[in-house]
Amino acid sequence: MTTPPADGLLFDVAAPPTPVERLMLLADQYVQHNDTLDRLLRAGSQSEPDAHVASAQQLASATRAALKAVTDERLYESHELSDAVVRLQQLAFLSGASTEHRLPTARTLSALAPEAAMGCADSVAREIRRRRWSTTDAPDHQLTATQHTALWEIACGHVVATSSLGRQYVHYRDERVLIATLRSLEANGLAERVPKSAASAYVGGPLKDRVRLTTAGTTALAAAISRPPTARTPGTTPAPAHAAAKTATRSR
Repeated sequence: MTTPPADGLLFDVAAPPTPVERLMLLADQYVQHNDTLDRLLRAGSQSEPDAHVASAQQLASATRAALKAVTDERLYESHELSDAVVRLQQLAFLSGASTEHRLPTARTLSALAPEAAMGCADSVAREIRRRRWSTTDAPDHQLTATQHTALWEIACGHVVATSSLGRQYVHYRDERVLIATLRSLEANGLAERVPKSAASAYVGGPLKDRVRLTTAGTTALAAAISRPPTARTPGTTPAPAHAAAKTATRSR
């Protein structure tokens, strides 16, 4: 008979996500939802006008769960935290409301959700820092400024990859993300490409590869924005959500 481990567990149980990680995972869910709607709209699909309903309902539930995780932390009621709570309430409402509309309107209602969820993650991380200044452990991955920026852009749903004539390209929106940086993140297990999951650039064009954070990437970025500024790599502060959008493409 096998003797069970001293702690009484027969196998390792993954720790539940922190509130900051939960918000980042929520942002990723919204990115996937929007990609699905984009593909349907690009294809001109009219056969399933309510194809988004189940996903939107699931998102509304996930948003409410993330909101509960934040409020359960019983953090100090600062203006920043209050604003984050209101934004999450708005996201839950908009997700639920989108089920009553057709695809084009539903897509509009969730358009800014990934960035909003990431903004809330940043606000909550700042509050946790202020409340528990000395309890934040150093992350497993020490991110450079370039990696931090790239992971943030990926989490917001701003990064896709394409290939043409044997060359690979990365397309970003707000902050510069180079193909070399993406390859470095992939090599370190922090990011991954999901083939043909993002809408094409034009009708009839090839689908793009969505770049997403891995579980390790989510943990690393959450730790980076949650630890005290004095422990953070210089220059790794994420770009503000309201930064002017810039569309560009770079290749190596």
